[in-house]
Amino acid sequence: MSALPQSVLFCCDHNAVRSPMAEGIMKHFYGHDVYVQSVGVVNDLEIDGFAIATCAEIGVELARHRSRSFDEMEQLGDTLSSFDLVVALSPASQRRALDLTRFYHLTVEYWPVMDPTSLGETRDTKLSAYRQTRDQIIDQLTRKWGASRR
Repeated sequence: MSALPQSVLFCCDHNAVRSPMAEGIMKHFYGHDVYVQSVGVVNDLEIDGFAIATCAEIGVELARHRSRSFDEMEQLGDTLSSFDLVVALSPASQRRALDLTRFYHLTVEYWPVMDPTSLGETRDTKLSAYRQTRDQIIDQLTRKWGASRR
């Protein structure tokens, strides 16, 4: 188990499912001990309703999340150099993070987390896929930083 970093940036393709889930769950588990944000390679989608629903099941509120890209993050004043750790949750976001961090001394980790967006035909099977993604994120967080502190 590692010590909690001071700041973490989660990234995925659209900042609509995996990275906002990871951001919300990390804030819920570890409180304000860590500065946590999330971004996508692009910002072309709003937060996914199934991500909101499956996180609400464990007490994590995502409905107010506003998706943003790496470029928008920088325009709003957050720079990659302000993070101790970047966690990429998709191959595309890992490539983008590595490209952007070549000028900074910070760690980029890749956590292969399933993209649930194209899985399932019914509401129940879709929710099941999103729960699997949520649970993969929880597993990665607790393996890296221990059980929830709440």
